[in-house]
Amino acid sequence: MFTGIVQGTACIETLARRDDFMRMTVRLPEESALDLQLGASIALNGTCLTVAEFDGSAVSFDLIAATLNTTNLGDLSVGDRVNFERAARVGDEIGGHTMSGHIYRTLNLLSIERSENNCILWFERPADLARYLLNKGFVGLNGCSLTLAAVEAARFSVYLIPETLRLTTFGVLQPGARVNLEIDPQTQAIVDTVERYLSDRSAAVTG
Repeated sequence: MFTGIVQGTACIETLARRDDFMRMTVRLPEESALDLQLGASIALNGTCLTVAEFDGSAVSFDLIAATLNTTNLGDLSVGDRVNFERAARVGDEIGGHTMSGHIYRTLNLLSIERSENNCILWFERPADLARYLLNKGFVGLNGCSLTLAAVEAARFSVYLIPETLRLTTFGVLQPGARVNLEIDPQTQAIVDTVERYLSDRSAAVTG
């Protein structure tokens, strides 16, 4: 389980690509690499990955076809940086919202609006997931727990505080970038339950 509170960024040191497979090695900050274990879960750009090997703060992960096809991790190059969060432990503060690290798809960053005190990012709102992307709802973007500030038919926005820009890769993203999306599971459960209830009610009335 993850909280969507990104702990920092990690630099990609090596990428070994084969058919529908990639071994990725990233360098974590030293203080974030304590007590690592093989098989532990770490989210990179919001994607839950399993530690396959580590040497100090250099940590390697195996990415299979499903991960490469669904996320933006296959787009990355050596030297790029990714957001990371180590798995939450019992007793940790949940400062964001509960996240699984299971990415639904990628979204395009449409535009960035900057002012002296605000940074507003606009993303596409795909039709197949629009019912889960609701005003003031939660969303996971590249592993960050964020609140939807404004929702329109084909796009939505989030506001980023200076600390988020400093701590994550959002401070350097440009329009056109692909960003990993995780739908809030509670929102999905509520929406799907209501849709099923209404569908059953409609069938009962017409039947």
